Amino acid sequence: MKLRRLYFCLLAASVFYACKQDQSRSKNEQLLKHKTSITALSAKQTTASNADSILQAWKRFNADPIVLADTDLNTKTKYNLGKMFARKNPDSSKMFLQQALELVEGSNRYLEIKANLYNGMGNLANAEPLEHQANYYYNKAAMIVLSDSTLTLKPMAKAIILLAAAQSNKSLQQYSLALKMNLATLKLMPQLPPNVTNQQRVLTQLISLIYTADFPKNDIENYLKKLEKLQATYPDDFNPRFLYDSKLLYFDKANNIDSVLKYSLLNAAIDEQFYGERPTEPTAAGNIYTTYTNIVANYVKAKNYTGAKLFLKKANDIFKQSGNLLEYEDLIRGGEASSSYYAAIGEKDQALQTAQDVIALQKENFEIENTQAVAEMGALYQIQAKDNSIERLNEDIKINTLKLERNKLSLVITALIILILLIVICLFYSIYKQRKLKQEKENVQLQQQLLRTQMEPHFIFNTLSALQSFIRLDEKDEAIKYLNQFSRLLRSSLELSREKLVPLSQEIETLENYLSLQQMRYNNIFNFEIKTPFNEDLEMLMIPPMLIQPFVENSILHGINLNDKDGFVNVDFTITNQNLKVTIADSGKIAGEKKPQNHQSLSGIISKERLQLLGKERNQDAGITQNKTTNGGTIVTLSIPFALNESMGG
Repeated sequence: MKLRRLYFCLLAASVFYACKQDQSRSKNEQLLKHKTSITALSAKQTTASNADSILQAWKRFNADPIVLADTDLNTKTKYNLGKMFARKNPDSSKMFLQQALELVEGSNRYLEIKANLYNGMGNLANAEPLEHQANYYYNKAAMIVLSDSTLTLKPMAKAIILLAAAQSNKSLQQYSLALKMNLATLKLMPQLPPNVTNQQRVLTQLISLIYTADFPKNDIENYLKKLEKLQATYPDDFNPRFLYDSKLLYFDKANNIDSVLKYSLLNAAIDEQFYGERPTEPTAAGNIYTTYTNIVANYVKAKNYTGAKLFLKKANDIFKQSGNLLEYEDLIRGGEASSSYYAAIGEKDQALQTAQDVIALQKENFEIENTQAVAEMGALYQIQAKDNSIERLNEDIKINTLKLERNKLSLVITALIILILLIVICLFYSIYKQRKLKQEKENVQLQQQLLRTQMEPHFIFNTLSALQSFIRLDEKDEAIKYLNQFSRLLRSSLELSREKLVPLSQEIETLENYLSLQQMRYNNIFNFEIKTPFNEDLEMLMIPPMLIQPFVENSILHGINLNDKDGFVNVDFTITNQNLKVTIADSGKIAGEKKPQNHQSLSGIISKERLQLLGKERNQDAGITQNKTTNGGTIVTLSIPFALNESMGG
């Protein structure tokens, strides 16, 4: 029973595990389907015609429970939503990017998406403008690209991240970092198409950095040659202004004023066209104003005051038209160029006034930048503090997770040990119970055998006593006949005594021989009848041998009047369920004659004990009932469990 329960427990656990496996498989299939859809949507180019449909698709993914439950898909969805909102709603863009960062920032995984997120946050900060905050995020993105050579980001994405960080570092005068990132980008260029903007951008940034930071200019000519080749090979893909800018920086470093003026004038032609097309754009206004003031400064250096005056007037016209679009740096540079011009032509008061205006602008710009820098540094400090807090929190989470895993492992091991111990105990208990039952069964069988060995001498003794009386009375013929009948009965009894169970047919045959023998012994003073179930195969029913005979013997000895030839003994066999019912009825003694109260039949006592042991062995009902009839007879009813003869079953 214990083993059966254990089997059912294991079966239930297996079914539960199989159900869990099916659920897990279904969930994995759904997750794979979403990954495929999100990858395809990420690769789709956004245009004016499909922008709304793509945005709605990302919003649906952002509300999908399967996506929200998976860190990778959730982060990618929020990153792409941030990209979609970057131009038309920077606040929403920032919100989605921050949500995405919170999902992955503390993890050592998801490096590709983290690099993109940091770069996106840098772009948003740069647009506000929050220069220091932008630099913080740009550098975090660039450090991921530089530190992990196994990063699966595409070369173009790496180049964009490194170039943005390099430009930001140059603006904040972190020249060594800017140079490192520009050179790393230069190594990526062979992996990009030759006519992409970044091919030109990395070269112009390197040339500008070398000029600004006063780095050795060993490679600057090589960079210029590459720029010229790109411009000549792909004239429609590259703006020549960047080539002209790089050349005038190079010639300015070499104090070649004529060449500087040449490329400045070429830039002016390009900027004038751009400004004419977009007069309200700050970039267009800033470019043309700066170009004019640079020409003024260079004409003053060349002592060409006529040219300087011409372009100073042009610069002032731009200031009058678009002064509100110019930045402090543009105005300061223009003021410096004007002051140098007025000083060169001898208008000292005008030069002084212009110089004072420049100083006022510089002071105002410094105060604004200082205030902005303080505020920005405070915000940046909070961001860094938050990042540090997240890192510490993640470290604590990792430590707690490790502890939890260790405790979980210990708990699982303990549970397994307890389960194994319980299984072992159950097995030992089951084995013990089986051995005990087997031992009890063997004891019962031994007792049965012992009782049978007690019965057989008793039966033989009674029979020999009868034979002795025939011999003593000198009834030779009867003695010989009796002895012949007895020998057959004895042989049958000996054959049956070797078996634990015998067919009912053999037991009935032995009983008939016995009753015939006893009838002969008592000179036919009683009759007997044996009734058997006519519709049963008696060979199939197996019972213990010599179990019924003692009760028949008692009926003859104690239930028949030996002085009356009308005595009888009737034996009736019936089958009920798995029990054989044997009814033994006798005619009874003479009225008034009583059997001694202290009489006990040894064979009857032995048979009762055998029946009790048989019931215990078979775990079935077994027993004896005894009732008196109205005419003084006795009815003894035996309930005997039987077995089926397996050797005859097939």
